[in-house]
Order: sequence, then C-alpha cells, then structure tokens
Amino acid sequence: MEPTLLQTEIDPQVIADGVNLVWVLVATFLIFFMHAGFAMLEAGQVRSKNVANQLTKNLLTWSVGVTVFFLIGAAISGVVGGDGFSLTATAENPNAWVDWLFGAVFAMTAATIVSGAVAGRAKLRAYVGYTVVLAAVIYPVVAGMGWGTEGPLTGAGMLGDMLDGVGFHDFAGGMIVHGMGGIAGLTAAWILGPRMDRYNDDGSVNVIPGHSLTFAVLGTLVLAFGWYGFNVGTAASVFTVTEAGELVLGDFATVGRVALTTTLAMACGAIGAGLVAWLKTDKVDTLYVANGLLAGLVGITAIPDTTAWWGALLVGLLAGAQLPIVFGFVESNLKIDDVCAVFPVHGSAGILGTLMFPFVAAPGEVGNIGTAFAAQLTGVVVITVWTVAATAIVFGAFKAVGQARVSPEHERDGLDVSEHGVDTYPEFGQPDVATDGGSDEIIRTDGGEPNDGQIKMVTAIVRPDRLGEIKQSLAEAGAPSLTVTNVSGRGSQPAKKGQWRGEEYTVDLHQKVKIECVVADIPAQEVVDAIREGAETGEPGDGKIFVMPVEGATQIRTGKTGPDAV
Repeated sequence: MEPTLLQTEIDPQVIADGVNLVWVLVATFLIFFMHAGFAMLEAGQVRSKNVANQLTKNLLTWSVGVTVFFLIGAAISGVVGGDGFSLTATAENPNAWVDWLFGAVFAMTAATIVSGAVAGRAKLRAYVGYTVVLAAVIYPVVAGMGWGTEGPLTGAGMLGDMLDGVGFHDFAGGMIVHGMGGIAGLTAAWILGPRMDRYNDDGSVNVIPGHSLTFAVLGTLVLAFGWYGFNVGTAASVFTVTEAGELVLGDFATVGRVALTTTLAMACGAIGAGLVAWLKTDKVDTLYVANGLLAGLVGITAIPDTTAWWGALLVGLLAGAQLPIVFGFVESNLKIDDVCAVFPVHGSAGILGTLMFPFVAAPGEVGNIGTAFAAQLTGVVVITVWTVAATAIVFGAFKAVGQARVSPEHERDGLDVSEHGVDTYPEFGQPDVATDGGSDEIIRTDGGEPNDGQIKMVTAIVRPDRLGEIKQSLAEAGAPSLTVTNVSGRGSQPAKKGQWRGEEYTVDLHQKVKIECVVADIPAQEVVDAIREGAETGEPGDGKIFVMPVEGATQIRTGKTGPDAV
C-alpha cells in the first residue's frame, strides 16, 4: 500500500500542535467573554446608583489582574507547583504564552467573583489593591497547590505521598477558581460589614432589590455560554502523537462526557434552586433560578471528566437546592451582606461538587472512595484556610487605615457619583421636561377670566406615564410652562408586594411626578381641567391637584414683578 500524502509530507506533530493551539485559544476567548456575563449579572443585582462602579470594577479586575498575573503571578504559581520560578516574560517559545493566557483567564475569573460580594460599599482603591494581591499571590498559590506538576495537593506532591498517590482532583476549577473566589468574597464582605440599612437594630433583614432583573438573567446566560470554554476547553489536547508517529485523540477522548455533565448539571441547578424557592415562598423566584443555574455549573466544574450522567443530575440538583438555604443562613444567621450571593453560587456549590467526586464517578474512574474523599476534603480545607487568612489580612489592613469602605455620605449618594463622578442613568426615571408639550408653537392666551388679578400655583401629583398627555393638554389650554419633579408618595393606590431572591418586601411608596404650573392671565380652573384630562385613567392612584395663591413673583432676567413676571 502506497503512503498517503499526509503520511509522507506532513509531520503529525505539526498538526497536533496547531490544532491544540487553536483549540486552547478558542476556549480562552470563550472564558474571557464570561467577564461580560459577570459585568451584566453583578450590575443587575446592585442599585442603579452603583452600576457604573460595578462595571468599572469588572473592567479593572481584568486590566490590572491580568497584568499582575503576567508579571509575577504565573511565576509564583510555578514555584508553589514545583516547576520553579520562571517569569512569563522570559519564555523562549512565543507559543508558550498561549498556555499562560489560558491560565490567566482562570485567574481573572476567581478575581472578579469577589467584586459582587462587596458591591455598594467598598472603596475602589481597596478592591483594586486586593485584586493585585490576589493575582500576584493568593490565586497563584492555590493554583500551584492543586494544578502544579508537583504541587502539595497533587498526586506527586505531599498529599499524594500521604494517600498512596491519590491527589486532589479539580478538573476545571470548581474549588481552585470558583470555590476560592466565593470564599474570598464572603470573607471580604464580612470584613467590610453590611450595606447601610441592610439590617435593623433588632437584627431583622431589610431587602435591597437590585435595579435590573433583565441584566441579571442575561448575564447568567452569557456566563453559561462561556462556561463551555471553562469546562470543555480544559480538555486542552485535541490530538497527541504516539511513539509510532500516529495521530490520536488526546484529552478529547472523553470530551463528550465533559460536555454532557456540564449541560445536565447546569439545567438541574436551575431546577433545584427553583424548587426550593417555590417550597419556601410558593413562588418560583427568577433570580434564584438564574443563580441556581450558575451554582449547578460551579458544582460540576471540578468533576465533569469523571462523573456519570446520573451524578451530574444529582450534583446539579443539590448545588441549586443548597443555594436558597445557604444564602438565607449567610444573610440571617451570619449577618454577612453578600450582595450578589457569590458564596452560595460559587463557594458552597464549589465545595459541594468537589467533595462529591468519589460518590458520583462513572465506573472505573475512581479507586478507593475513602482515600479519594480524604484527598478532596484535605484540598478543600487547605484552600479555604489559605483564602480566608490571606483575604482577611488584605481587607483588614485596608480597614485598619480607613481605606476599605466609602463614607456613609458617599454610600447614600451612590458609588457612581462619589467614586467615578458619573451617573449611569442620567435620564433614568426622569420625565421629558420639554415645555412645549410636543408642539412647535407655544400658545399663550388670556384664557378668559383672570384669577382676580392674582397669581395662582397649580400643583398636581400624577402618574409618570401620563406626563406626555398632561403636557399636551396644558399646551392646548395656553399654559405650556411648567416644572416637573420626580417624587414618590402614598395615597389611595394600594401597596404592592415585591420579591427579591425569594424574600418579600412591601412597595407602599409609588413613583409619581409633581407638576407645578404658575398662572396669572389663565384661569387656574382651566389648568386644573387640562391636567385632569391628561392624567385620568379611572384607577386608584391617578393623583390629586391643588391650587394655592402665590404672594409674589419676580422674573430674574427683566426684574418684572407680580402677574407681569408670570
């Protein structure tokens, strides 16, 4: 049989190297795109006055963190993992930087998890400072211990020596990345303390809803999309070349299992969280379903390469089910204000999945169950102790010098203004205050009988959505000039019940707009009639109109006074 063109002219190693490089880069780009998901998810769960701050933290997590990881973090990880100290910048083969980048996106995922826990009150400088330390030391130590070729937690390291060569198993970072990030976030939130008004004097909890459930859900789906790069992409070798020169599948020999278990756990995480939320509140809470989907993904991330299909279903269900329970415990019992639920989503779910490794494995994937569990438990404990201690030291140091948390005034105003000088939604909830009612021509007439020669102030509290009709009615009545203010109030309109992450709260102050119209040559009653015509819907909450005398008026530009000023 004559040799084929492929066998005679193409080196199989070249094909293997090229395909493997491309695959790792594609997976890396998917994982990088998870930062868009984190940004949307976290921004949706904070108040509108803190959105820009949350987005800025996500941008700086990547920018600052990846730079520090390049300069020193990867080298520290090598030392801990037994590979020696080698700066990334000195690599002789440029393609070695592909492996570095793949590790960097994992490191930055761990870093950005923390930002959601400390939202709404952490100073930007404290968070960025912690990101520097995490990227330089905290995460590299964890990654080196668990993923280094001879790290303390690997089969070739200290733990392997103790347990007959059985080391800590974490395929794609269920504990090394997500568990670590969730534990770090919980520790940082504990050091900082809760947001203002989160807890009453008696310890009861006040619900502080985020500003956009839409953002939170879309961010969740973006994260789920990128997660395939996280788990499936960790099967980094598509091809390998045997000693005989044959091109065979590498890590891809079992990649189908990774894809399947990742998908099943994701789906069951959402189901588990939704079921528990329903049992607790008689409602399927949307945010819990979204967070549960992520918890299912976190739960399987350490073990998708070894887990049986039924095990993925079980891990996902348990990871999702624990979410509302753990969040309630952290919130009500520990009194820790974990804004974006990073610990139950990433921390406890990551720990759960990691510890379930020997119990849900497919046949032949695990040897002695007791030994394997001991290795997993040891790894979880070591990573937890290191992460809590290191995070507490960093945030504790910032707190000791008064640089960990913004001032009460800045927290009230919102971090967007105090930390960045911007308003994310400059027109959020703001009515269109154009005074011409939408017409090109301003109509002014004497409108009939004057107000006994007096100036009248007509004030109306109305529904915001009726403002356009009211402006048009006023313009047609000859009174297009008005002042509009956003207000909230309570009257005959019934209170409503809201729910945020399974907790119910009462909305008894409804958003309204206050319209003020000062008239002299137009009868006040005509203005009242115009406002009523535009504002009426026939439902409770349409508002009220008040007419009051005005003692005097002065036009600033001309100095005219009295009715002439109006």
